[in-house]
Amino acid sequence: MMEQRNLIAAIVLSIVILLGFQFLVERPQLERERAHQQAVQQQQQTTQPAPRGVPAPNAAPAAPGAPAATSGAAPATAPSRAEILASTPRVTIDTPSLHGSIALKGARFDDLSLVNYHETVDPKSPQITLLTPPGTPDDYYAEFGWVANGHGVKLPDADTLWQADGKTLTPKTPVTLSWDNGQGLRFLRTYSVDDDFMISITQKVENTGSAPVTLYPYGLVSRGGNPPTSGYYLLFEGPLGEFDSVLKEVKYKDLQKAPEDATTTGGWLGFTDKYWLVALIPDQKVEVRGRFSDTITSGRNKYQADVVTTRGLTVEPGASIESHSRMFAGAKEVQLLNDYQDRLGITNLSYAIDWGWFFFLTKPIFFALDYLNKLVGNFGIAILLLTVTIKALFFPLANKSYRAMSKLKKLQPEMMRIRERCKDDRERMNKEMMELYKREKANPAAGCLPMIVQIPVFFALYKVLYVTIEMRHAPFYGWIHDLSAPDPTTVFNLFGVIPWTPPEFLMIGAWPLIMGVTMFLQQKLNPQPADPVQAKMFMILPIVFTFMLAHFPSGLVIYWAWNNCLSILQQWVIMRRAGVRS
Repeated sequence: MMEQRNLIAAIVLSIVILLGFQFLVERPQLERERAHQQAVQQQQQTTQPAPRGVPAPNAAPAAPGAPAATSGAAPATAPSRAEILASTPRVTIDTPSLHGSIALKGARFDDLSLVNYHETVDPKSPQITLLTPPGTPDDYYAEFGWVANGHGVKLPDADTLWQADGKTLTPKTPVTLSWDNGQGLRFLRTYSVDDDFMISITQKVENTGSAPVTLYPYGLVSRGGNPPTSGYYLLFEGPLGEFDSVLKEVKYKDLQKAPEDATTTGGWLGFTDKYWLVALIPDQKVEVRGRFSDTITSGRNKYQADVVTTRGLTVEPGASIESHSRMFAGAKEVQLLNDYQDRLGITNLSYAIDWGWFFFLTKPIFFALDYLNKLVGNFGIAILLLTVTIKALFFPLANKSYRAMSKLKKLQPEMMRIRERCKDDRERMNKEMMELYKREKANPAAGCLPMIVQIPVFFALYKVLYVTIEMRHAPFYGWIHDLSAPDPTTVFNLFGVIPWTPPEFLMIGAWPLIMGVTMFLQQKLNPQPADPVQAKMFMILPIVFTFMLAHFPSGLVIYWAWNNCLSILQQWVIMRRAGVRS
């Protein structure tokens, strides 16, 4: 009886957790998304924040803040993104992975889209827009430059119009921008890009004047508005950086209270989303000060990640100085981040992907799925093969468990007789039950082992499906076009036969139904509780789990259903060998 109570308590707790996840996490997420969309519309008329000041000369200067895009009142009708882009001369960016442009006014990266990633599974849907210029509701851009301790040096700023030696930045054709301040300093900025998402920046200053000048190179990423986040506890989205081998995660709401900064040699910092990352990567051998901050103007947040060297570079008359840095702007592809990390010596760049506390499970599961996918060409098939592999690894443990369950089912008639005989004396009933278990060498707790083993794999696979971009829009077969999204079908409109879209909680697709049926069949093979109330509770569990898992990634539901099928087959064979009839 004690074991049954513990099992029921565990089941009830699991249901509470899963229901709580649906109502306390997923539903608030949808509400936040709606609120964000409304806020975007309201921010169409909002002006950009005013520039931030530069610290006193006795301190290493911080990177400047984002300057105002316009002055005075906002126009009655805010210009569109396309109109803003067309209003300034630009250098086109054209690579196998990136499309966009660099604004020659201010030399900003403020127009960037991802060629191979689209908003929906439809390849004709719009490409993912990563960076967007000031003046748009969710402006998101990066810039690089110099600051000086003294105020007598004229430096390039947001209004500086640069000259370019080319029209298009490609992996084979770098572009150099130039500007002369009229005081003896000539500024050169060379951009180069690879085939993926890494942009290299070389800043050079030539001094044709008569006095030395000390300058500090900086880089910044500015992000306006309230960036949408999923709100899930298992995924971090927001300001993120690596400072002296320590990963620093800062929530947007915390920056609204106070800025965060730290000094580090090398490292990186920027903003991470679920699948995308924009990160500043300074020279990994130079000491820099990294900072996250937020300003509010007209009720609008302006988040900024910036990095500036702690030691200035002095350019003597007739000489020149150079500064080298990089920027990652793109998708958080696992193998690509690992390659950049190892080849370029960028510390822990791969941890821009939130593997979680149980990375020792999530990372191996991802790499196993990725390897299998390369063999078979489908992540769904890879999930099925991984399930078989996991079942093989735990085959001895599962066999022991199923043999114990078969023995319990064989003893069930005797257990029923003991319960009937001792129904008015619980102490005696428990004693006789324990004697029966001991005499027949049966372990009532052994049947829980397969579930205990399955739970960590289940959550690790859930994490992999949720956070890795490789799973985004990964198709299976039939109606499953995205393994990271819930099954899009529902039994309540006869799987699309009836032209009606049911409410979200009634979106019970085909794969969740398959999972529920396999769970029911597996329960029928298990020893049934003698208590009618307990038996009824066990009978409704497949229905409850069908409704709950219907909103989880379809890849996870496919894993669970396939795992159930393998368990049913294994358990049925063992029971037949033990002489038990189901």
